[in-house]
Parts: sequence; C-alpha cells; structure tokens
Amino acid sequence: MLDLQGFGPALLEGTWMTIRLSLASVALGLLLGLLGASAKISGNPLLRGVGGFYTSVVRGIPETLWVLLAYYGTTSIFNYLGSFFGNPYLTLSPFIAGTMALGLCFGAYATEVFRGALLAIPSGQKEAGLALGMSGPRIFWRITLPQLWRVALPGLGNLYLILLKDTALVSLISLEEIMRKAQVASNATKEPFTFYFTAAMIYLGLTVIIMAALHVFERRANRGFVRTEL
Repeated sequence: MLDLQGFGPALLEGTWMTIRLSLASVALGLLLGLLGASAKISGNPLLRGVGGFYTSVVRGIPETLWVLLAYYGTTSIFNYLGSFFGNPYLTLSPFIAGTMALGLCFGAYATEVFRGALLAIPSGQKEAGLALGMSGPRIFWRITLPQLWRVALPGLGNLYLILLKDTALVSLISLEEIMRKAQVASNATKEPFTFYFTAAMIYLGLTVIIMAALHVFERRANRGFVRTEL
C-alpha cells in the first residue's frame, strides 16, 4: 500500500478541485461551442467569419499558452482597473483563469462537433416545425436540441476526457489541483514516483467513472432511436 505520509487529504482536496475546474470549464465550453457552431452555419458572412476565426486561432495555439495568457496576460489589465477602486493589485484568481482558458479551448473543438451534429439534422424538420406554427426557439428546444445531443454526445464525451487531463496544466499558475498537490507532496517527501503515480491512478479512476457515466447518457439519448441497417 502506498505510504502517502499524511498527504492523502491534500490529494483528495486536489481531486475535488480538478472535478470542479473541469465541470466549470465544460459548462463554459458547451456554451461557446453552441454559439460557435451556430455562427459557422449562419447565413451571415460576418458571423461565419467570426466563428472560423475563433476555432482557427484557439486550436492553433497550445492549451498551455492559453492558460498562461489567461492568468498572466490579464494581470496588467486588472491592476489597471483595480487602481481606480484603490486596489492596484487586483488579479484574476487561478480558478477563474483556468476555467476561462480551458473553456475557451473546449469550446473551439466543441464548435466543430456541434456543427457536424447540426448539419446531420434534416432541414425538413425545422420546416415542419415552422409549418406547425412553432417559433424558432421552440423548434430548437423541442426538435433540434434532443437530436443534437444524441449526435454530438460521443464527440463531446471524448473532448471532456481530454479536458479532464488538461486540468493538470493549471498547476502552472499554482491552482491547488491534483498535479499541484502531488508536486508539493513530492518536494516535501522526496518521493516523486509515489505521488505522481498516485496522481496517475486518480486520473485513471476519474476517467473510468466518466466513461461509465457517458455510456449511460448515450443509452438514454438513444432511447426510441432505431438505427437503419444497411
């Protein structure tokens, strides 16, 4: 049995922080992904350009740099704003900065997943909704969205698993998540293998749990759907 030398509670705290960070980031990313996908399939050239610019720029820069930019890049801005309120050392918290950076990256990839899912839904269904007198938001909520989740869920699930592991990048800005806790414990005990291996097992355990949950969600989303056999 691994000897955690009293650092077990700290690793549990780091695990909880990782879960919170991943959920906050995916919530932001899903919103950005829906907006980005809607923009990219819009009939407005300006919106399509904005959507394409967002996905190209964000996916073209490593997640590590986005985390650093979100934290350190906003320091001078917040210091400037804080000076007007008598607090020149106002900064963005590592949790918020990490959520912004990871959510931004998740949203860029989710945009393409949502775009593909939206294009997979027959346009005739929207036309049928309009013929029945349904409003645009109601058509989206009652017709498009249920099918959108069914088609997009496998891709979004894979992106969330990647996001979960990308939370380790936030240790660079001193957020007390799993990797940061493991690093502190490793430095204190001079047993890096013990704590990094423990961190690896925690990530693996979370991945198994999430994969099982995704399987349940996919089965639920596919209820009543009959796949055509070719």
